[in-house]
Amino acid sequence: MSQTSQPLIRSADFIASVADALQFMSYYHPVDFIQALGDAYAREQSPAARDAIAQILTNSRMCAEGKRPICQDTGIVVVFVNVGTEVRWEPGADIEAMVNAGVRRAYLLPDNPLRASIVADPAGARKNTRDNTPAVTHVRLVPGNKVDVRIAAKGGGSENKARFTMLNPSDSIVDWILSEVSDMGAGWCPPGVLGVGIGGTAEKSMLLAKESLMAPIDLAKLRARGAANKLEELRLELYDKINALGIGAQGLGGLTTVLDVKILDYPTHAASLPVAVIPNCAATRHAHFVLDGSGPAHLTPPDLKDWPDVIWIANPQTRRVNLDTVTAQDIITWQPGEALLLSGKLLTGRDAAHKRIADILSRGEALPDGVDFHNRFIYYVGPVDAVRDEAVGPAGPTTATRMDKFTEMMLDKTGLLGMIGKAERGPEAIEAIRKHRSVYLIAVGGAAYLVSKSIQSARVVAFADMGMEAIYEFEVKDMPVTVAVDSNGTSVHQTGPAQWRNISLRTA
Repeated sequence: MSQTSQPLIRSADFIASVADALQFMSYYHPVDFIQALGDAYAREQSPAARDAIAQILTNSRMCAEGKRPICQDTGIVVVFVNVGTEVRWEPGADIEAMVNAGVRRAYLLPDNPLRASIVADPAGARKNTRDNTPAVTHVRLVPGNKVDVRIAAKGGGSENKARFTMLNPSDSIVDWILSEVSDMGAGWCPPGVLGVGIGGTAEKSMLLAKESLMAPIDLAKLRARGAANKLEELRLELYDKINALGIGAQGLGGLTTVLDVKILDYPTHAASLPVAVIPNCAATRHAHFVLDGSGPAHLTPPDLKDWPDVIWIANPQTRRVNLDTVTAQDIITWQPGEALLLSGKLLTGRDAAHKRIADILSRGEALPDGVDFHNRFIYYVGPVDAVRDEAVGPAGPTTATRMDKFTEMMLDKTGLLGMIGKAERGPEAIEAIRKHRSVYLIAVGGAAYLVSKSIQSARVVAFADMGMEAIYEFEVKDMPVTVAVDSNGTSVHQTGPAQWRNISLRTA
């Protein structure tokens, strides 16, 4: 091929394609995910899990219609770029710089701003970069005359549950993965997809696990045609055994924890068996496009007919709670697993806010004006910025276990009544909740836009310099939550999976 016939990839086309893909995936679930989740909803028998899946599916449709983020955590961007050897670039092209330019454009788009979650100096100041850059970019040179790009926006809750081990060659991969998934709990927002990397070296297996999550969900098709090799047999075995654990949607107990298990492998040293596991949450976001020199890539939106006919509606019998008048005596009557609808004012706060509060109290100083937790609830959330007439952008819960080490302090020193987040609490936090006769509630992770519709007003009351980590005051109306840990310390993340694991095993 002559130089003049080699395709020229323009920097502007590459940047525009990255930006468009990130915007696209922020509000459109992949169709294969929608359909797999719809199938899971149809067969789910656990009322709590079925309600959670209904909220996720309703949220998904709302985001597709409103073009707003599926989840408030709009992810860290990960890009795999395969560059054909016959491709020409404009002079001075820098792939990582172009990826970051695309990220910057996407996350700062005024019509649909995405939450900036990336902090620089991770072991030190952890200062937010304000535009979600830099991305994590992997580049390979391959035969061909095109640029193939696979891009994902990976949520922190699921990324934090990544696991790696060096097994002995004779060890059981299945046993190790089942143990790790059991320990992951609900912080990764199931149901989702589990990526597995086997072989290579430590870093290679992690890359394989991450890459595997880019593949379409096809477990039902695999089961229908039957496994053709050992890896496909392993996929089916892991799918069945993980779902038999009974973890279920949001860890509440149910029949579906994973929608698929994806596996990639690579040759490894005879003495080694590296294995990596990375889950993808219910807000799974990834896209694939190819550049051939003809201009920027175009992604085809899904049809609204692709969504199952599932619309979440609060049960009219659900207990309604006035947050402005609720008392410690009231919350003692709340039962584990009970659904509630919250109305009134609450404060927000995440990791950085809790750390700053701890530092202030340790110095014997008063908390800032407007930060009074006495007889109030705190919502663990970092919302997306509002647009148009919104009070706040998508505002789903963050993983509560990160706040466990602050729970005793908050309940003992501030007069806090209760907490709202997602996923389970650890033993330390549960003991503090029991000791102080407090309560922990969960909202559905992966239903951030749906939750935000219950927020009537929002204002920053402290720590504005921390961006999305600032403390807000929200006024909510009929915000849907579930009692996850009651005032006696009973946790539905323990009782629910235990109940449904037994049922799953009996019916397998």
